[in-house]
Amino acid sequence: MKTTHRFQSLFTLLLMMAISIPITATAALPDTISKVKPAIVGIGIYNKLATPRAQLLGTGFAVRISSQSTKSQIIATNAHVVPSRLLNDGKTQFVVFVGQGKSPDVRNARVIARDEKHDLALLKITGKAIPTLSMANSQVREGEEYPFTGFPIGAILGLYPVTHKGMISSITPVAIPARNAKELTVKQLKHLKNPYMVYQLDATAYPGNSGSPVYHPATGSVIAIVNKVLLKSTKESALTNPSDITYAIPVKHLQQLIKRTALN
Repeated sequence: MKTTHRFQSLFTLLLMMAISIPITATAALPDTISKVKPAIVGIGIYNKLATPRAQLLGTGFAVRISSQSTKSQIIATNAHVVPSRLLNDGKTQFVVFVGQGKSPDVRNARVIARDEKHDLALLKITGKAIPTLSMANSQVREGEEYPFTGFPIGAILGLYPVTHKGMISSITPVAIPARNAKELTVKQLKHLKNPYMVYQLDATAYPGNSGSPVYHPATGSVIAIVNKVLLKSTKESALTNPSDITYAIPVKHLQQLIKRTALN
């Protein structure tokens, strides 16, 4: 009887441990999302003569930088979200949408740095400080799951961040060779000369997600930046119907861009 009782007690203990472990990991994500969302901003343009006056182009996030001025903040996004050609008319201004709902705070933004190779950009805004996200230094492994938050379908119903989650299904080169030289574009040739590794996630993202941070579910530290244009034109250019795959640029390239940029 004692042996049976001990076996039952051990079985109960193991069962409780097996149940509690995934619950603890899952429970951390809602808290992390609530901390991350205030740092998520919309990136767009404003033209008082256009209809509509404001247009959302993508997502960005406030970056935590210890040396930055208290009067300004740095926003990270994709370079293709803030193309210089949009400013050629002299009437259009890049803006950052801060807050949530139908009446976000619209702030003028200035592009202070670009990294076209990794499709990254830094913007500077002023005004009331918003929460920032730190950048992770830990290694990312295939099989790990990470959330990303942004504005996948724009701001049709207002500015409301949306969170998705995906597994790192592969760490892969940014470009793959075409079947023959005729299929190679100029952009693909550039990447093939010096390819870098990107994260492939088994999650669906949309154009508005470009610039969204991919972050650690427990800490909120950014591990990568979602990209829906640069990588779709390289890795999936041969696909007639692009798959539900999301690519993300490792955060180390953003850290390097920040180091090269005079932020004050």
